[in-house]
Amino acid sequence: MSKSTSFDIAFQANVSQSTVSRALRNSPLVNEKTRLKVQKIAQELNYKVDKNASNLRTQHTDTIALLLFEDPTDDDSAINPFFLSMLGSITRASARKGYDLLISFQQLSDDWHADFEDSRKADGLILLGYGDFVDYQEKLSKLNEYNTHFICWGAETDGEHMVSVGCDNFHGGYEVTEHIIKLGRKNFAFLGDASNHYPEFLARYKGHCQALLDHRLSIINGLQVDAISVEDSGYEAANQLIDKGIPFDAIFCASDLIAIGAMRALKKRGFRIPEDIAIAGFDDIATANFVVPPLTTAKQDTKLAGEILVDNIVALINGEQPNSILIPTSLIVRKSCGYS
Repeated sequence: MSKSTSFDIAFQANVSQSTVSRALRNSPLVNEKTRLKVQKIAQELNYKVDKNASNLRTQHTDTIALLLFEDPTDDDSAINPFFLSMLGSITRASARKGYDLLISFQQLSDDWHADFEDSRKADGLILLGYGDFVDYQEKLSKLNEYNTHFICWGAETDGEHMVSVGCDNFHGGYEVTEHIIKLGRKNFAFLGDASNHYPEFLARYKGHCQALLDHRLSIINGLQVDAISVEDSGYEAANQLIDKGIPFDAIFCASDLIAIGAMRALKKRGFRIPEDIAIAGFDDIATANFVVPPLTTAKQDTKLAGEILVDNIVALINGEQPNSILIPTSLIVRKSCGYS
């Protein structure tokens, strides 16, 4: 008679093999009913855990999992191009630390910890992107509950114990807006969802508003239009803005993709850039330098960001407690706002 395997148990219990593995280790990630069912079947099949394999599973995998959130995009990639620029840096930094990199889309299930660290596919997780942050916070709470090693790219938030690496969105929004003010523009619009659902966009908007106040300019009601980081969303938001009929001579967009879509709408509606409308974005994605006219933007240092993300996740894996970090942005001046 052949030796029973965990796959035999999984078949009879109608669960996955990874669930069997967790149930036999009495993992709290498996509910009691399923755990008892799996253990009963294992006993009936006279299943014996392979101690050597078990020991391997409890050792470090020397692997970091990089989980990308599926973003809405204008093509089929489902990856925000901003994050593509960070991948190379994360890959190289991981290799220098002696870690392999496992790249995957973030599952929308509630058990990322089971899918990766708990099942020993990876020693820790780097999370890029999160969609609606209000929904995302529940998943972060789950990761904390099971002491998963993870680090996030994004805004630092109150009330959630996590290590994050992000850019100084407030200062970036301030600096871009101040630059356009110094070029003589006075009536500003903002395109981007400025709410708690998108904390990075909100911080950029707050920096933008502070620059207006510091230069004694008005924050004009009706000139903020929600948009997500997709060209088509920027296009639609700009059309909504124009249709309001409220005069404006400058637009600060929460991302380059929004700005590029807005530029398309402005041109189609007969506005000249920058003569009639100055426009700027945020991120400095590769395309920003090739649109016509080239786009003024706030650059995020993706090379440095990738290195810090890896340094911090390795520190967490090794039992250290790194601090959250904000990386300065730099203003990239191009023709979309005109020149002084």
